[in-house]
Amino acid sequence: MKKKYNEQPIINERIKYPKIRLIDVLGKQIGIYSSYEALQIAIEKDLDLVMISDKSDPPVCRIIDYGKYKFSQEKKAKEAKKKQHNTSIKEVKIRYKIEEHDYNVRLNQALKFLQSGDKVKITVIFRGREIQHIDLALELLNKMATKLSNASDIQQLPSRDGKNMVMILSPNKTKM
Repeated sequence: MKKKYNEQPIINERIKYPKIRLIDVLGKQIGIYSSYEALQIAIEKDLDLVMISDKSDPPVCRIIDYGKYKFSQEKKAKEAKKKQHNTSIKEVKIRYKIEEHDYNVRLNQALKFLQSGDKVKITVIFRGREIQHIDLALELLNKMATKLSNASDIQQLPSRDGKNMVMILSPNKTKM
């Protein structure tokens, strides 16, 4: 009786093991019973017999109100989902011959992404013979990294990627 991922636990009559370890409502171990006897005890208390672990020998079952148990599990999953934040990589593309105003716009864009908790991939694009000016692109990326140093850490130093030069910044929670 293997429980698949995202499947409901085995309850009541569906427990087919000959002997099971039984735990009561308060979490105290009652002992080892046959599945039928354990189910009768649960029915007397007007509760459900729920398989907690089928990996142990004998399998562990608990007497609980299954409706409340399922509700609390869903509530815990919802809370965990609410607390997690998926970080994604946002990209800011620039050329090495960028004007001051355009540079400031891209800088503010990157800052906004970092403040929302996303990583920023800054890409300097080269076209044609511009690839000869890697030193200017490196200087631009380092300038951008120092301007954003109060809100970010450098995750990946500037490196060439084909006809592009790439640097990745990750948000720094402590500095913000």
